[in-house]
Amino acid sequence: MKTDRVIERLVENLEPTRPLHPPWLRVGAWLALALPYIALVVFVVSPRADLLSKAWDWRFVIEQSAALFTGAAAAYAAFASTIPGFNRKILLLPAVPLAIWLASIGQGCISDWMRLGSEGLSFRPDFFCFPAIVVVGAVPALAMAIMLRRGAPLTPCTTVALGGFAAAGLGNFGLRMFHAQDASLMILVWQIGSVFLLTAMAGCIGRRILNWRMLIGNTMRKSAIN
Repeated sequence: MKTDRVIERLVENLEPTRPLHPPWLRVGAWLALALPYIALVVFVVSPRADLLSKAWDWRFVIEQSAALFTGAAAAYAAFASTIPGFNRKILLLPAVPLAIWLASIGQGCISDWMRLGSEGLSFRPDFFCFPAIVVVGAVPALAMAIMLRRGAPLTPCTTVALGGFAAAGLGNFGLRMFHAQDASLMILVWQIGSVFLLTAMAGCIGRRILNWRMLIGNTMRKSAIN
C-alpha cells in the first residue's frame, strides 16, 4: 500500500477536536455548579445563628473571602495545568490568597491569646470538621474530576492535588457558614488541617484519575461510536 493511501486511511474518519475553554471560563462554570450546592447544604444543615452578625466581623469576612479565592485560584491552576504548554508559574497562583487566609487565622490566634490568655489557645478535639468538609466539597470535587479529565494529564498528581485543594477550600468555606467554631487555633488545626489532608490524599490518587491511557481510551471509544 502506498504511503499516500495509508495517510488517507488514517485521517479519513478523523473529526476536528473541540478545544477546551480558557481556564477562567471553566472556573466560572465550576463555581456556578459548586456554590449553589454549598448553599443547599448550608440551608439543609441550618446556618449558624450568628451568620448575619458575622457579615460585619472583618476577620470572618477576610477569612471567608480568602478561602473562596484560594479555592478559585487552585481551580484555575488545576484547569490550566491540563493545557499543553502552560506556564508552570500558574501553579503558584493559590499561594497569594492562601497566605492571606493563613495570615488572618494566625492574627486571630494572636488576638485570642492577648484577649483570653492561655484559654484563648485552648485545644480540644473537633472531629466534625473533616467529614463536614468532605460532604460540602463532595459535589465540587466530583465536578472538578470530570472537568479535569477532559484535559491532558501532563502533571496528574499536581493537577488532582490542586483540584482537591480547590474543592476542600470551598468545603471549608461552606463549613464556616453552619459550624459556629471561631477559635482561631481550632480553625487552623482542624479545618485548615483537614483541607491540607484532603489535598494530599487527592494528590496521591492523581495518576488513577488522570492518565494518558484513560485519555486515549476515551478518544478511541468516541471514535468507535462515531
